Amino acid sequence: MANEAITPDTLKLTDENIIDLPGIASRWVRLADGRKAHYVTAGDKGPAVVLLHGGIEGSSGTAGWRFMAPVLAAAGFRVYCPDRPGFGLSDISKLEYLDTGPKANVDFLNMFADALCLDKFHLSGNSAGCMVSCDYVVSNPERVLSVMFIAGFLGDICDAPNVPPKDGKFTPNPGYVMKPWDGTPEGMQHLMDGIIYAKGAVWPALVQMRTLAGNAQREVRARFGVERQPLRATETNEKQIFSTKGRLDKLTIPMIYLYGMQDVLLPVENGFHQEDAVPNIQFFYPTETGHQGQTDRPDTFNKVAVEFFKTGKVSWPLAVEAGVSLRRPIDPRYVEQPKGGFPKPNPAMYANPETLKTGLKALDAVPA
Repeated sequence: MANEAITPDTLKLTDENIIDLPGIASRWVRLADGRKAHYVTAGDKGPAVVLLHGGIEGSSGTAGWRFMAPVLAAAGFRVYCPDRPGFGLSDISKLEYLDTGPKANVDFLNMFADALCLDKFHLSGNSAGCMVSCDYVVSNPERVLSVMFIAGFLGDICDAPNVPPKDGKFTPNPGYVMKPWDGTPEGMQHLMDGIIYAKGAVWPALVQMRTLAGNAQREVRARFGVERQPLRATETNEKQIFSTKGRLDKLTIPMIYLYGMQDVLLPVENGFHQEDAVPNIQFFYPTETGHQGQTDRPDTFNKVAVEFFKTGKVSWPLAVEAGVSLRRPIDPRYVEQPKGGFPKPNPAMYANPETLKTGLKALDAVPA
């Protein structure tokens, strides 16, 4: 693994106030609208992969993808992790650059890909980045080779109501309430502790980096007198651009979705509801995984990303490791079939933690 030598005690921030990580380079590019876009990159050859971070204050390409980017690079990909509008080191010099709505994010990604000559690329996004990935794939499907969604919402594809933490059967903290960030490192630590299941992954340098970036973005928003826009379209015409119902479920682009069983922010039942609405997306429900799965279980998520982006499929042993969904028949287009055939669907195993435990044991016993 590319990150084995990294320890929290050895991490420092660069003069740009981002974590100095081996195998990851900080870069800038000028976009068509004049703004400077910051991104971190890894790898110098192979197919392009764009990774989109989440939407909690202090988020950035570095914060979201520090474990995955160098592993994908080592596997033969060119990886790009941009700081989306309103986050990280994104340009804050003009009012129009502060727009964080869905169209602004999709336009940003198009300009970013154009500036770097990424005509086609693999795509993944976590949380709010998952939502942007979904908006992008329904509006620009011709540019996307494949998509790996991680713990978010797929637009308006699902009619079921959102499930709050208090009603989540699998979340380790049903009483979780995300408190507004108070601008302090202690408050940032609290936010990260709330959504990241792997507590050792909340490094002091990560907290420091996110605090500095979050405050810089917050200060300029206050100066311009603006707030961050919601990531779901609210204007009538914009809704037509990004509506996913009857569109996302018709795409033939290879798509998979990993949703952590122990998510405290958006309980996994929200994943169940989305799975029911998108028969063309293969779902996985990894255990011991919260809202930022690529940070909670990097070994598993990295291997899934490498296999899926390389071959369009996930091998059977890895699919079992990643918690391939048995809520419906497994899709043979995206999961390698074991010698004895796929196990039968077992939606009842997702009723509660005990039935899940029993079902996972049976799944693990299926010979490869």
